[in-house]
Parts: sequence; structure tokens; C-alpha cells
Amino acid sequence: MMVINGSNLDLLGFKKIVLNYEKVEIDESSKAKVNVARDYVEKVIESEIPTYGINTGFGRLSDVSIDKENLSKLQENLIKSHACGVGEVFDKEIVRGMLLLRVNALIKGNSGIRLEVIEKMVEFLNKDMIPVVYSKGSLGASGDLAPLSHMALPIIGLGEAMFEGKIMAAKDALKLAKIKPLECLEAKEGLSLINGTQAMTSVGVLTLLEAYDLINLSMFNLAITMEALNGITDVFDGKIHEVRNQIGQIKIAKLMKKILENSKLTTKQGEKRVQDAYSLRCSPQVIGASLDVIEYAKNILEREMNAATDNPLVFVEDSKVVSAGNFHGQPVALAMDFLGIALSELANISERRLERLVNANLSNGLPPFLVKNPGINSGFMIVQYSAASLVSENKVLAHPASVDSIPSSANQEDHVSMGTISARKAKEIADNVNGVLAMELMTGLQAVEFRNPDNMSLSTKRVYDYIRKDIAFVEDDIIMYKEIHKIKKITKREDFNDILRGELDV
Repeated sequence: MMVINGSNLDLLGFKKIVLNYEKVEIDESSKAKVNVARDYVEKVIESEIPTYGINTGFGRLSDVSIDKENLSKLQENLIKSHACGVGEVFDKEIVRGMLLLRVNALIKGNSGIRLEVIEKMVEFLNKDMIPVVYSKGSLGASGDLAPLSHMALPIIGLGEAMFEGKIMAAKDALKLAKIKPLECLEAKEGLSLINGTQAMTSVGVLTLLEAYDLINLSMFNLAITMEALNGITDVFDGKIHEVRNQIGQIKIAKLMKKILENSKLTTKQGEKRVQDAYSLRCSPQVIGASLDVIEYAKNILEREMNAATDNPLVFVEDSKVVSAGNFHGQPVALAMDFLGIALSELANISERRLERLVNANLSNGLPPFLVKNPGINSGFMIVQYSAASLVSENKVLAHPASVDSIPSSANQEDHVSMGTISARKAKEIADNVNGVLAMELMTGLQAVEFRNPDNMSLSTKRVYDYIRKDIAFVEDDIIMYKEIHKIKKITKREDFNDILRGELDV
């Protein structure tokens, strides 16, 4: 059981709850803050002073006063009318992340929502009741209105939900799970559920978790490819990287020395040649720069995971409710665009290494396309094509979404972040990168067979042995896509990534 308080969530905690299904509990002190804020909202309601989000309309309709007897209907109408999502349905892990992050934001005590509503969301999370949320339709300000509205509908028995792997009407799913929907939403509560950045942040955090695995896989791929090409390891000398003073670069070079320690397949400067191509020689600089961006994104996202992103915000200590703009997703949007670019570069340099492996003019003695009988066999020729295709697709996807904006709500909301698009793009890029890296890994292991796998380093040999249990050496041409799909799935296995993480500290 993990106790959350609105300020203590990090990547590891998110992973435990969202991916590993650890149960959630709200800290008692946070419950007290929620109750105090709600009491203050009740006083505002009684005062009948026009206060945005409590007794007024929304967006451009903020000047429209709402009678006290219609405040509950106002909130339900808000959820229903804002549930305008389109596109594919989000994966359940993304929606679990949205629920967790919204709960964590609301328990900070700046929202004025009833504890009962938050506890219902915790019940959803702990019983794995997954609202059906459509992936497209958010501008990233006023937060993720459309996706969060879809998330909120089942809380009051509306919309659709997935339970035990089946999508159905929310009311039917709730019956199966023995969850009672809320009878109604009270003043401000609909707005508190949907005004925030939790869709983009959930997608972002899940992509970030994958990004660390992609960094590790990039390093092992580089190591195996260097062994296959008899690469020069002098480029990992710590002094080279210390004089540049870039943190990621220094770290990658140090870890590469560790991975390749005791390898009998790599070479020293001047032993076979004076220098390698950039895709080998400059690899710490490239992978290290991407690692720096990942660390930057982690910093932004962990802050956002523990942020109050409502509008309006309740400050009981100052006796005021303030309408402002914490729902604006600009910090996440910029971070996710940057992350997408950084991940694209992991694939970009990987594909260039793959090309060197299959190209007999560049591979330092390896056979053309890595087969014993080229000509009658095409070997790994088209693996490089497929990798190149994904790299080029990433170049399109890497165009930043955050530089775009479009006015909404009759121009009241005249600058938006497009942060959810940034996050979704980064996630798609990450999947393409995984595909390219999986293809390089498969190609690198094929190439090493023409050297001597027994001369690999202990670290790379461990990866070789793991993969060879499922992926065999290609003697003659086979139906290649099956092996590509298989190795991509292998690289996503938790036990495989545990091997990589066991070697490294990223």
C-alpha cells in the first residue's frame, strides 16, 4: 500500500501504482486539507458572491451567474458537454496514470472538492476500474478538458468503462466491480475533476519510463555493434569527456567502458585503424545529450505530478478563491517536444550503426548483409530499410507541437499548449525508436557470430545469451518480420530490461 499526500509522488511511485498495481491510500493530513478547503467553498456558495467555477458559467460564459439550486446540474452538464474526445482509446496504463495524478493534485487541498469524490477515484484505481478515455481532443489548456471529462463520467455512472478487460457501459462495469457511482457532483467538483494536465502528464511519465530503458538499450547496442566492427574504445577515455564537462556525455562514456570491459573484440587506436566513423566515435556525445534531455523532462514531470493544476484555486489561509492558469500545459508541452527530439536521435544514430554492419564497404570484413552466401540470400538488407523508414517517420513526428496555438472558447482561451499532442507524439516516437534499436540489436548479434561470441565482454555476452534463447542465427533467408516483431517484444520485457538495469545506473 502506497500512501500519497499530493507532494511525494515520483517516477518510481508512479510505476509501482500504475504498472505494478500497488494499492493507493490518501494520507490523513491530506484528507484534513481537503475537508477544510471544501468547508470554505461551502461558505462561498452561501455568500452568493460570483466566483468562477463555483456559481458561474465556464470559459467565455464566466460572466453568467448560476442559481444555487442549479449548481449541481451545472457540474454534471460540464462533464457531459466537455466529453468530446475522438481518436483511439487510451491504453489502460495511461488512464490509471490519469486517475492517480488527478487524485494526487486534488489532495493538496487547493481544489475545494469533497473527499468523497476523491476517494471514489481511489476506489476506481484500486479495483482497476478503467474509464474509457479517447486519446485526441485536448488543446492542453484549460488543461486536458476532453480526456479528463471522459475519465470523470463513470464516477457518476455515465460514459463507458473497461473492467476485467471488457469495455461496456459504465453503469454495467460499476455493478460488476461492486462500485457505487456518486449520486451527483456538487458545486465546483466537475471543474475540479477536469481542469488539469493529467492526461499529458500520464502519457509523458509513461514515455519517460520507457526513455530510460531506451538509453540502456542504446548503450548495449552500441557495445555489441562496436564488438562486431572491432570498434576503438579509446573514445570512452574519461579525460576526453571531463574536459567538455557535459554530464550526460561523461556518464555514458563511463558506462560504456564498464559494458565493454574485458571484451576481446574491440580495439585500441592505431591497432587496426586510427579512428572510427562518427556513429561510433561520437556516441557518448549523442547518447549523453539525449540522457540530459531525459533528465530535464524527469525534473519537469515530477514537479507536475505533484502540482495543483485547478482553476480556480482555493487558498483557505488567505480566505480567497483565485481564477488563474495553472491548467496551462506549457511546461509539459515543451518538455515532451524536447524529449521526442532526444529520443529520435537515439534511433538516428542507431540506424547509421546498423548500416555499417550490413554494408561490406564499411563493416571491416563482415560479409555483405551478414549472410554466409550473399546473392542467393539477401540477409539483413531490408532490415536496414525498415529501420530507415522509422527514422524518417520520427523526423516528421519530432516537429514540435508546442509552437502551435489556436484560440478557443470564443477567444477567451486564446493561447493553448498542445501539450497532449506533444506527449502523444513523444510516445509514438519512443515506440519507433524501440523498433529501430531492436533491429540494430538483432543485426549486431548476427554480425558478432562472424567474429566470435565467446570473445564478447561479460556484459554483452549476457545479452547475447538471453536473446539467443528466442532468436537464432540466420543461416539462410527466413521470413524476417516474425523475428523483428519477436525481438521488439523481447526488448520490452521487464526481465530483459532488468538485465540492462543491473549493469547500469540509469
